[in-house]
Amino acid sequence: MQNVVADQLVADKLVADKFVADKVSLVIFDWDGTVMDSVGRIVSSMRAAALKSELLVPSEFAVKQIIGLSLDPAFDILFPQSNQMQRQQLLAHYRDHYTLYDTTPTPLFAGVELVLQQLKDSNVKLAVATGKQRRGLTRMFAETGLEKYFDTSRCADEAQSKPHPDMLQQILRELDLPAEQAVMVGDTSHDMKMAQAIAMPRVGVTHGVHGRDVLSQFAPKAIIDTMPELLQVI
Repeated sequence: MQNVVADQLVADKLVADKFVADKVSLVIFDWDGTVMDSVGRIVSSMRAAALKSELLVPSEFAVKQIIGLSLDPAFDILFPQSNQMQRQQLLAHYRDHYTLYDTTPTPLFAGVELVLQQLKDSNVKLAVATGKQRRGLTRMFAETGLEKYFDTSRCADEAQSKPHPDMLQQILRELDLPAEQAVMVGDTSHDMKMAQAIAMPRVGVTHGVHGRDVLSQFAPKAIIDTMPELLQVI
């Protein structure tokens, strides 16, 4: 009886793997709030940087809304009256606080590496499209050991800011795939908007910045609460 059950589990996994491989050729992940639980540190670091730069400190809610954007449009929203010198100081203080002083934990969300491994085993290509700059993502790859799973990535200093679809378009060109064979996975409206702009299927994740009420406005293929659920919906 145990052998029958074991055989059935293997068969079920093969069917699931084939389903994923047949339906999707590429999965593109946002990083902050999707792969890594880093929202808390981003918020506290930005607010600390504003205080040190003698700028009006934005609310936690306001900072959360810019997560995923490149720094210039984020600063436009949070500090519209700031000048270039103040922005340079703010950026330096933010980087120092995030990398050196802030001790807010930034773990991977539960099940992330298992999901990445299963997708790779199913011959699905993987990519990252993030509001981080390249050196930030490189640091995160080194800390987490996840770089080995990804075929390519695009960062905020290599493309137009989300929600413009430039990041996704660059990735598609590099991997020679059409948008309909890819899925964008993200936790913010910025992720959903950029995928929607090029008719790329998308999956919203609620464990980051935005909840179902916001994510559902962009007609995602699915909305999930945990990363392992991704394997059930793509």
